[in-house]
Amino acid sequence: MNKQIFLNIPVADLPKSMSFYQALGYSLNPQFTGDSAACVVINETTFVMLGTHAKFREFTPKAICDTTQAVEVLINLSCESRQEVDDLVAKAVAAGGSTYDKAEDFGFMYTHSFVDPDGHGWGLFHMSAPPTNP
Repeated sequence: MNKQIFLNIPVADLPKSMSFYQALGYSLNPQFTGDSAACVVINETTFVMLGTHAKFREFTPKAICDTTQAVEVLINLSCESRQEVDDLVAKAVAAGGSTYDKAEDFGFMYTHSFVDPDGHGWGLFHMSAPPTNP
């Protein structure tokens, strides 16, 4: 059985965040979507749980990071091609996200990134050869 990853991120405006991720081409799992949270399906093993600030606070006693002042985490997502990297960044910017850098080509790896409306950073990359385990 493949392990699944559920990333939990706080969002200020749940409907806006749901629309943003749907504009990137991702679907929502209605089984885990409601008034205070939504499950974004990235692929069969990776999911992003969007939680209102109130919902997110149910899972941690710590304060929610002010992403205008600090970085909480950088999420990296592999893509099937350089074109997919570029397309996702373009969709993110068109849907209300932003980017703070330019695409970089390292020969073996192509990267670019976007920031969602809540300030969560997403690094996208395509590798010409998959990494090997040591």
